[in-house]
Amino acid sequence: MAHYDFKTIEAKWQKNWADKNLFKVTEDESKEKYYVLEMFPYPSGKLHMGHVRNYSIGDVIARYKHMAGYNVLHPMGYDSFGLPAENAAIKNGVEPAKWTWSNIAEMNVQLRRLGLSYDWDRTVATCHEEYYKWMQWIFIQLYKKGLAYKKENPVNWCPSCATVLANEQVVDGCCERCGSVVGKKSLSQWYFKITDYAEKLLSNLETMDGWPNKVKIMQKNWIGKSVGAEVDFEIEGFDRKLKVFTTRPDTLYGVTYMVLAPEHPYVEQLVEGTGYKAAVDEYLDKVEKMTDIERTSTTNEKTGVNIGRFAINPLTGKKVPVFISDYVLMDYGTGAIMAVPAHDQRDFDFAKKFDCEIIPVVDPGNPDIDINNLEAAFVAEGTMINSGQFDGMNNKAAIEKIIDHLVETGIGKKSINYRLRDWLISRQRYWGTPIPMIHCDDCGWVPEKEENLPVILPTDVEFTGKGESPVATSKTFVDTVCPVCGKPAKREIDTMDTFLDSSWYYLRYCDARNREEAFNYDKVKYWMNVDQYIGGVEHAILHLMYARFFQMALYDMDLVTTDEPFKNLLTQGMVIKDGKKMSKSIGNVVSPDEIISKYGADTARLFILFAAPPERELDWSDAGVEGSYRFLNRVFRLVTDMEDRVKAGADTYELKTSADKSLAYEMNATIKKVTEDAGGRFNFNTAISSIMELVNELYRYKEEKEINNSLLKAAVENMVKVLSPFTPHICEEMWEILGHTESIHNESWPVYDEKALVKDEVEIVIQLNGKVKEKLSVANGLSKDELQKLVMERDNTKELIGEKTVVKVISVPGKLVNIVVK
Repeated sequence: MAHYDFKTIEAKWQKNWADKNLFKVTEDESKEKYYVLEMFPYPSGKLHMGHVRNYSIGDVIARYKHMAGYNVLHPMGYDSFGLPAENAAIKNGVEPAKWTWSNIAEMNVQLRRLGLSYDWDRTVATCHEEYYKWMQWIFIQLYKKGLAYKKENPVNWCPSCATVLANEQVVDGCCERCGSVVGKKSLSQWYFKITDYAEKLLSNLETMDGWPNKVKIMQKNWIGKSVGAEVDFEIEGFDRKLKVFTTRPDTLYGVTYMVLAPEHPYVEQLVEGTGYKAAVDEYLDKVEKMTDIERTSTTNEKTGVNIGRFAINPLTGKKVPVFISDYVLMDYGTGAIMAVPAHDQRDFDFAKKFDCEIIPVVDPGNPDIDINNLEAAFVAEGTMINSGQFDGMNNKAAIEKIIDHLVETGIGKKSINYRLRDWLISRQRYWGTPIPMIHCDDCGWVPEKEENLPVILPTDVEFTGKGESPVATSKTFVDTVCPVCGKPAKREIDTMDTFLDSSWYYLRYCDARNREEAFNYDKVKYWMNVDQYIGGVEHAILHLMYARFFQMALYDMDLVTTDEPFKNLLTQGMVIKDGKKMSKSIGNVVSPDEIISKYGADTARLFILFAAPPERELDWSDAGVEGSYRFLNRVFRLVTDMEDRVKAGADTYELKTSADKSLAYEMNATIKKVTEDAGGRFNFNTAISSIMELVNELYRYKEEKEINNSLLKAAVENMVKVLSPFTPHICEEMWEILGHTESIHNESWPVYDEKALVKDEVEIVIQLNGKVKEKLSVANGLSKDELQKLVMERDNTKELIGEKTVVKVISVPGKLVNIVVK
């Protein structure tokens, strides 16, 4: 009996694939392409089980599609810029580049041990000069299109990381990387105008049928489209109007005060030279130390300062006081709100504290609400009151009427607002792509000449972990000449947010070794868009939104042929253990290296694909791993035991016995099931279960007295084929054992026979008053009446009924006969 020596087998076939460059792919117009991509990893140095799950899912799809006749692009690379490398430099004195490339080398070995079918010739690393050269080139194209700009603004500042964070990188008021409380700092920063694409980012979601609804909802909520009106409020004694956006213009008559964000540019002008300035300045100092989360919390006590000015309600002409308050943010809307305390609880609490008037403008017709003596705000749904010419109207109908009135009188307009903010991309860190911009005193900010790219990251830097970017410490980087006028100038010392690097890498894979351009148009036209993208749902807003923005912008520049990068998206669940996320601090981490060393990569792949559907959490089970290992041993024994019979079999077969028919049925049912599950539904756990059933049937069949070698050949070989995307090493070995000289990877996917899926006999159950009494094999295809007649004429049935009276008989062909008696 042959021994399943997984270590020898897996090393053998990994070398074989590498020597033959088996998974290398080029464009082929004669074949339908299929581009499958897993989100590339940050090279931390060690794969974890989440990686194994992600990459195993993608590999099954890639291998299946290749065998099904597609020209498959399946690449891998490394998202290799980022803070951990810089922190390693600060902590251990290791250069970020050395630390990163060492980790990449280690992860390369681990990925190859898993037997993944990557075209390794297309590997990219975002920290490589040949990659970030084109990242800088894309930045310049966005700048030329007016999509990149610089402005001074209060930004999220992590004091520990000493860097700016995007809004999305602040979690519960803390830095998502180090957990430090995030504050505010005024800096001149580079932004991308992602807001120019807000509507397209939103509307395209309706066409993206291959994306999970939960991801589309998350993106829709983040974009946050609001339809309403922009209204101009005059400020008494001030020559500029205050613009306010509201989704509820029907409540304008109920405005009794205004609130500005403390950072609003009007505030300083409105209090200058007044007795309110000292109190306002003191409040500004206090707010500056607060996070946006603290400022917008619904549980905090409302604070604010009256700035001594009055705005004029444009519909009533009444003067209303103007406040500043921490709960209004400059980043959202216009940085000013109209307060309607009768119909907004936050406004109501503020009005009570500062003794502002409360005017209800909608009567809900609810006897439980005393609109003349409110104890709390209530939702404004009902009939308009205290609203002049609009009294008596339904408030929803009044919205459009009031907007029309605002337009006619020149005091407002219909407007659309988005929650989405422009993308802050500057980072005060070293290990990232240098921003290819130069500041000249005469010319201002200008891009580096494209022929001078890449702007190389300097190496003569100091890592202290504090203050300015380490780039600023370089003696060779900052000073340069203006590309326009040739005068002395200064380079930008900020680097790019690493999310830029991952926003176009899928395009670079299409043409990874091109030294003349970021990617060739025709190659991108052939491969894009990505047919199946796979990654964690935690990237639903950040990475996926940014990549969609990049693709749309590049499409508008005629650089690519599709405006969406990813046709289908699969978000796999986490791998957990003992009901908790794997964590070193908890001590429940399972090392892929240890599992592979003990059981082999095929066992690791099989378990992680069999234990749960891809989109659900997978709870690690040592017993489950053992079970997967035993199954592969069982399959290997079956193939080696049947080797001679399989080799003796012909390429065609005839079914002679009932055992033949049973095996043929199971073989074809398995091919159909795995085809459906691996080819579209991605229910890999049920696909593997069907293969296990076929293996059981083969074990039963080999004990038959009369064995059809030709049928056995078909069943065993097809079993090995459909198992091969899941466990490629052992299947290559078994394929060779069965006498084949070419890789199973290049075999055609088996096709099932529909006729073989029709059984001559089916098993039905006989019930008495709904309780199962007997199982019976009957001819397949019997009609309702035929089945009932057959069952009722049996002696066993008559004994079952006895002296009871038959009330009715329920006959379901192919399923059951239920006899109701009394």
